[in-house]
Amino acid sequence: MEKYFTRENEELVQDENEDIIHLYEPLEFNIDENYQYIKKGKVFSFFSNLLYYGIAFPILTILNKIVYDLKIEGKENIKNLQTGAISVSNHVLILDCTMIGLSFGLKKVYFTTREGSFKIPFIRKLIKLLRAIPISSNISHKEEFIKELDKAIQEGKIIHFYPEKALWPYYEKIRNFKNGAFNFAIRNNVPVIPIVITFRAPKGIRKLFKRKKDVTVKILEPIKYTEEIENSREAIQKLKEKVHEIMKSNTYKN
Repeated sequence: MEKYFTRENEELVQDENEDIIHLYEPLEFNIDENYQYIKKGKVFSFFSNLLYYGIAFPILTILNKIVYDLKIEGKENIKNLQTGAISVSNHVLILDCTMIGLSFGLKKVYFTTREGSFKIPFIRKLIKLLRAIPISSNISHKEEFIKELDKAIQEGKIIHFYPEKALWPYYEKIRNFKNGAFNFAIRNNVPVIPIVITFRAPKGIRKLFKRKKDVTVKILEPIKYTEEIENSREAIQKLKEKVHEIMKSNTYKN
């Protein structure tokens, strides 16, 4: 059964870098020096767009509305986005990536995900078409990973990160962030789009049969590091802290 984290039962939390839910991952998945993190080609793009916009988008719109009464706020904050960007959010549901995708509408978003997601039968093919990018556990592949994502960002693509790293279902605080997402933003001189997934009590007839809370996704104003960069590590840290504080101030308050 899915564990349900709240401020009140936070004592259940142990290592913040560990996922609370562990999925069945029976298949092998290996990344080598020739692996395409962002697959290209007209045929792949055709089927990817068909699956994403023609099938997944309408189905997930309805599904998220039924299951979570999903509400999306702040779309006006990304309406005029003209460059590549990094988007970040808290990681609190198995399928919160679908909510992020719906929040961006027709804008293309690529989702970084743990390597283990590509070890799940059938799912690994599906998420590749839906623009998932595996984060290799092998440090020797780091250079190619960074190079390909940098190129994508410079081409105007949006790359989504979960800077908390681990999935904690229904957790209502913003946890500590890793540096990766903010490193990409500083190096490519692009904005970070903070997105906060919050929870609210079901209302009306939903509260009669819904035990778990419903969901609101808040898209906040893009944040760009504007100071002159002398020390990139310091810039990354400042940007990370600023985004963290803004997201923290926009979490759900009981």
